[in-house]
Amino acid sequence: MSSTVRPHAGSGDNSLDPVPRCLPLQQGDAVAVVAASSALESPKDLGAGLNVLASWGLDVSAATAMKARRWGYLAGTDAERRADLVPSSKSRLLACARGGWGAARLLEQPIQWPSGWLLGFSDVTALLWARLAAGVTGGVHGPLVTTLASEPHWSQERLRQLLFGQQVAPLTGRTWRAGLGRGPLVVANLTVASHLLGSPFVPDLDGAILVLEDVGEAPYRLDRMLTQWRLLGLLQNLAGLAFGRFHRCDPDHDDRPGFQLEEVLRERSEDLGIPVLGDLPVGHGSGGNAALPLGRLAELDGDRGLLNLL
Repeated sequence: MSSTVRPHAGSGDNSLDPVPRCLPLQQGDAVAVVAASSALESPKDLGAGLNVLASWGLDVSAATAMKARRWGYLAGTDAERRADLVPSSKSRLLACARGGWGAARLLEQPIQWPSGWLLGFSDVTALLWARLAAGVTGGVHGPLVTTLASEPHWSQERLRQLLFGQQVAPLTGRTWRAGLGRGPLVVANLTVASHLLGSPFVPDLDGAILVLEDVGEAPYRLDRMLTQWRLLGLLQNLAGLAFGRFHRCDPDHDDRPGFQLEEVLRERSEDLGIPVLGDLPVGHGSGGNAALPLGRLAELDGDRGLLNLL
């Protein structure tokens, strides 16, 4: 169900052959938990998320055996966490346990990405982008296992529909700039993606529909990151840009005057000449983290305020 993408030039693979599509899940398919980032803090939340996946008819028996590893603030050593990305079982879905920090460290060594689905967001952006840059489909920016059970029903159902090859509804945001754009979908946590810029793990953004979200970043830091993207020319050739939820990104509580969050996001995007949406239900915070497949052809309708998968 995911559209094919071509390898990014930085991946070292110049083949023009299309990448095989990621096939939809079926009942009985196995799930493996990926602990690629920070150490697990709540086994209860992990179990609740696995119960949701099991209710869809997926086999979580292998996933439940994951041990609560810890190496400093990480969920095990780099070697242990990298091994999770290529599980011994024939798992069709690799579901990331939590975010935090640590996934980018795994990219220092070559990874043979398995076929199938990879689910997660926040720090998992590093893995989703690396796979997409290597021409591997099946990456889904969506709930972590530890957050899945707390998602509203519509969000859980959207993820299930997406993984099982069913049609999903368009997402509604607020129009910041009208117009219509179509292109492959790229979704990211702004901070994590900003720290990948200049590496070979950045997918091709020319003609893409880019969706960004973040958490805990003051407006001036968001300004700094978006300015870096602009200086590198990465926003100027997009087909469309959308901002998800920027949770706890209000100005610091002090007496100094400054810009509000929305002012920064609008000002850094209004002159790009492309449709721009704000307030998509994507990312951290309450209200639902709508699942979006990376590499899938999408349409950003700035006139109606919709993001639709094609």
